[in-house]
Amino acid sequence: MRHTCVDAGLPALGQPFSWAIKADLTRSHLLFTAHGPVRPDGTVHTGEVTEQARLTFANLRQALVAAGGSLADVAQVLIYMTDVADMAAIDAVYREFFTQPYPNRSSAGVAALVVPGMKLEIVAYAVVPAHADRKDPN
Repeated sequence: MRHTCVDAGLPALGQPFSWAIKADLTRSHLLFTAHGPVRPDGTVHTGEVTEQARLTFANLRQALVAAGGSLADVAQVLIYMTDVADMAAIDAVYREFFTQPYPNRSSAGVAALVVPGMKLEIVAYAVVPAHADRKDPN
């Protein structure tokens, strides 16, 4: 499968992964993207979980728009959190970004994430238009 890296306008990570990858499906692209609470300067926000979630989902939206899509194109979201008690707070923020019909979702509690203090990380799969002229902010 041919794929290209999407320049999401997010900071370089120095780690072996891309913010977003677009797979060539001729008329549409399957977008694979992973995000955490990374600020525009490349630092990771390690504060309160709702603020981490807002920043994480805002980063996802930014990568989707850069790939020519929107949050409406997301088919599945995987959420990894270090404390399952945070699920209600994460869900409240999730509803700020997604509307019905909601993407398929799986959520899991994990022992830790790579950056100490990071409370969540997401992986999203989206199908975006093959043409990159669509720039929907939602």
